[in-house]
Amino acid sequence: KDDLGNEVTIEKQPEKIVSILPSATEILFALGLDNEIIGVSEHDNYPEAALEKEKIGDMDMNTEKIISLMPDVAFLAKYNYENSAEAIKQLEQLGIKVVIIDTEESFEAAYESIELIGKATGKTEEAKEIVASMKEQMEQIKEKASKVTEKKKVWVEISPQPDLYTAGQHTYIGEMLNLIGAENIAAEEGWYNVNEEEVVKLNPEVIVTTYGYYVENAVEQVLSRDGWQEVTAVKNKAVYDVNSDTMTRPGPRLVDGVEEL
Repeated sequence: KDDLGNEVTIEKQPEKIVSILPSATEILFALGLDNEIIGVSEHDNYPEAALEKEKIGDMDMNTEKIISLMPDVAFLAKYNYENSAEAIKQLEQLGIKVVIIDTEESFEAAYESIELIGKATGKTEEAKEIVASMKEQMEQIKEKASKVTEKKKVWVEISPQPDLYTAGQHTYIGEMLNLIGAENIAAEEGWYNVNEEEVVKLNPEVIVTTYGYYVENAVEQVLSRDGWQEVTAVKNKAVYDVNSDTMTRPGPRLVDGVEEL
């Protein structure tokens, strides 16, 4: 069964695979399926070999392209299931097995997705090894975090001015902050928009940005904001830009995201 509970029968190990999710693509590569992967999304940038693969669209998949590649299995997102039902039916009628991946917002769900992708590609043992290794690394991080006595108040910014978005509770980033013994000052659930005055009032001790890959001098931009000079994190220059992909993609590199945080 895939992440939505659909039953999928895959008779033999797939020789041709496409993936519309950067996280699923990273998992497939980690499982050693470089040769089998023939199509990935426009957003796939890791590992480098992903850049060489044929592109099959972004979240709105390019159905014609997928059909032209005739994969054995297509790993698609919940979004595709909800918005491209006819296209998925078309793929299935042509004998392409469709597996829907929906990792939600927890490490546990990410582990389950890795094992599901492993099962669907005949790489069950390899998937179990990846999950075991991730869990082991997480335990080591928790061990270090257990020694934290003063919880830092952290503000995570996932888009810059003028539209400040943050990662609240029940997001990977929220879970990461809890794990490392920090306090996420974004109290609401999910990813949401916050006005600047509110953040200034919350007075974070550390500010983390995740958009340095497309905004130049992300840290300097925060440090020089009008009206933020009295914020503890700005006064102490405790502003850091981190790798967005490792913080938000539910794949093997999530642990790297926690490590960096």
